[in-house]
Amino acid sequence: MKAHIEQTIIINTSIESVWNVLADFNSYSIWSPTIKNFFSIPSVGERSKVRLEQPDGPSMTMNPMFLVINPQKELRWKGSLFIPGLFDGEHYFILEKKSDHETVVTQGEYFSGVLVYFFRKMIYGVTSNGFKSFNEALKKQVENRNIL
Repeated sequence: MKAHIEQTIIINTSIESVWNVLADFNSYSIWSPTIKNFFSIPSVGERSKVRLEQPDGPSMTMNPMFLVINPQKELRWKGSLFIPGLFDGEHYFILEKKSDHETVVTQGEYFSGVLVYFFRKMIYGVTSNGFKSFNEALKKQVENRNIL
């Protein structure tokens, strides 16, 4: 079984400014409603524990493998619940320059594994809403940082 969710937002600033906030892994606890903490600075091909808290949903600490950290373009990791194949998620952020002062941020996740069927309601509800909340908080954080 597979599932996919995606949320997109336009942030009114440069792609560099968006990336600077997205890649500042030590600051997520200050502004992010869902991705609360990176226990180490992620690097490609390595695992880094991440604390996730969904508003009105579950909280968990996972240990995903970071697949892509491409500045001003993409951040991607893949994690599993307990053992691979049970409930896996490949999470991504893709940044696209719309203009010098507008950046399109797409956050999404591909879910796979035998438990996806049982978590569909959570995926398409709480998790999707969490992505939207994160995107809105990212927009606020980046746009407010540029005003200062």
